[in-house]
Amino acid sequence: MASNRGRVQPSPGDLIEIFRPGYQHWALYVGDGYVIHVVRPCEKSGAAKGSLGSITRAKAKIQKEALNVVVDGDSYCINNQLDNKYKPLPVGNIIRAAERQVGRTIPYDLISHNCEHWVNNMRYGRRESRQIRGVVQKMDIVVETAFATAIGAAAVVGAVGTAAIGTLIFTGAIINKVNSK
Repeated sequence: MASNRGRVQPSPGDLIEIFRPGYQHWALYVGDGYVIHVVRPCEKSGAAKGSLGSITRAKAKIQKEALNVVVDGDSYCINNQLDNKYKPLPVGNIIRAAERQVGRTIPYDLISHNCEHWVNNMRYGRRESRQIRGVVQKMDIVVETAFATAIGAAAVVGAVGTAAIGTLIFTGAIINKVNSK
């Protein structure tokens, strides 16, 4: 049974965040229990559970379906996440623009043209994905940590190598001194 983490009934123009295993899917509520959303060919309509499928250079289709079909038992919430950053477009404009796109095939790319980009573009006129930004920021931290670890390891190896060379030189000097006596 799907659970709505937010209000019980969304309003037209609201963004719906659906919590799939491993990622979030996004849809735009258009009223009367229906949403419009981006569906990749590798996803069965409304049942993309656990499938990230092809994430770059793919095509997707804009579909209108019942919210309960799209949610398919997963939890979801109303998440107008960027209202504090951007002013939403008028609701009538949002719905008309989304309805005009139903049935269209569009480019899909996880990084720049995903379902979150699409719903934010419909509501705010801006393509933005906080989900992807969060992943990129985490990747930056991992890369920075790996780089710092590599530098640290090189420094340790360098210090050990320097100590080893110093020991060899010192030992060689002692041996030379002993042999010269």
